[in-house]
Amino acid sequence: MSSKINTVKGFADHLKPEAALFNHIAGTARDVFGSYGYREVHIPILEYTELFSRSIGAETDVVQKEMFTFPDRKGRSLTLRPEATAGLMRSYIEHSTHAREPVTKLFTHGPMFRYERPQKGRMRQFHQVDCECLGATEPHVDAEMILMLMDYLTRLGIKDLSLEINTLGCRDCRPAYQETLRAYLLKRKKEDFCEDCQRRMDTNPLRVLDCKNPACKAMTEEAPNIFDNVCPDCRAHFEVVLRILNEAGLAHSINHRLVRGLDYYTRTTFEAVSGNIGAQSSVAGGGRYDGLIADLGGPDIPGVGFACGLERLALLLPEQPAETQDFYIAVLDEAALDEALLLACRLRKNGLTGEASYSAGSIKSQMRKADAAKASYCLILGGNELARGTVLVKNLHTGEQAEKNRAALNSLK
Repeated sequence: MSSKINTVKGFADHLKPEAALFNHIAGTARDVFGSYGYREVHIPILEYTELFSRSIGAETDVVQKEMFTFPDRKGRSLTLRPEATAGLMRSYIEHSTHAREPVTKLFTHGPMFRYERPQKGRMRQFHQVDCECLGATEPHVDAEMILMLMDYLTRLGIKDLSLEINTLGCRDCRPAYQETLRAYLLKRKKEDFCEDCQRRMDTNPLRVLDCKNPACKAMTEEAPNIFDNVCPDCRAHFEVVLRILNEAGLAHSINHRLVRGLDYYTRTTFEAVSGNIGAQSSVAGGGRYDGLIADLGGPDIPGVGFACGLERLALLLPEQPAETQDFYIAVLDEAALDEALLLACRLRKNGLTGEASYSAGSIKSQMRKADAAKASYCLILGGNELARGTVLVKNLHTGEQAEKNRAALNSLK
C-alpha cells in the first residue's frame, strides 16, 4: 500500500467554509472597487526574478530571504511572485497601457508566495487583494485610495481597526534624511543592533525604524523624524492627504516609524492595523511609488496602491451565515430518478439553487440528505407523484406541504 502524500509545509487547502469566505472577500472587493472605477485584471504568478529585485529592492528581506526562486530549463531565474504590484507594473509597461488612458485604475487578487516561517494569517502560499491607481500625482488620489480601503474593510464587517499613516519623502529629499538617520544610528554601538539592522544601516537605514526587535526599537526611539526632513512639496502633499481624511471624518494617527518593507515606496504610506490577530497586526497597507514604473523600463508615471491579505482578513471577519440552497429533490422510487434530474435542471434555469438525489431511498434517509444540504424546500418525488405528474413540495422551515403540478412548477413560493 502506497504512503499518502500530504500538503507542502506552509501551503494549505481551502475547503468549506474557508473557500466560501475567500469568495466573499473577493466578491466584496469587486463591488467596492468597481464602484470607484477600478477594473479587475489577472497576471501570472511566475515572473523573471529580475522584476522583483529591481522593484522591491535587492537588499530587502523579501528578495534576500523570502522568495521562491529557481532556474528554468534554460537557466533563466524565475520567481513565484511574493507580491502583486511589480507584476502589475510589468504588465502595464509591456502592453503600453499609458498610451491608451491617462489614468489607469485596476485591481487583482490571487496567491502570493514567500518562504518564511508559517504563522497565523500568513502561510508560505498566501492570498492578497491588490489595488493600484497609475498616472495621477495629486494627493487627492492618495486620500481616495485610503478612503476606499477603509470603505472596503468596513463593508466586510471588520471592526476595531486603526489607520496609521506616514510620509517617506521623495527621491530628491529622502537621500539627505537617510544620511541623517545613518549618522544617528552609527553613534550607537553597531553590535547592539540585530544582524538584519546592522546590514540595513548600510543598505537602507529607514528599514531599521521598522524593526520589531525590542532592543532595536529602543535605540531608535529618539531617531530624527522624517517629517522634519522632507522637502516643501512632500510636506504640502502629505498635509493635503491629512486634511481630506480629517474632512471625511476618518480617524488616523501619524506613525513616523511606518516605512513599509519594500523599497519602492515614496511619499504617502499607510496601514490598517488590528489588535486582534497577534504580533502581525497589519491587515492591509500600501502607499505611493512614483518612479517605480520608470525603474522597470517604462515611462515616468506615478502610482499609488495597497494590498490586503485574505488570510488575515478572514481572521477578523464576523461569522458568516451557513451556505443554503433553495431545494433538494428527494427521490423515493428509482423510476423517478430521470424526472428528478430534469426537474432540478429546469428550476435552476429559473434562478433557483439546489440538487436532486442520485439514488432512491426511504423518506427518512432522503430527508436527512435535504437537511444536510441546508435546503429551504424538499421536493418529494415517488412512484405516486411520478404517475400523477406532480411533486410534493415541503417547506422545511414551516413544515407546510402541498402537491403541485410538476410541469408547471417554476418557483417554490
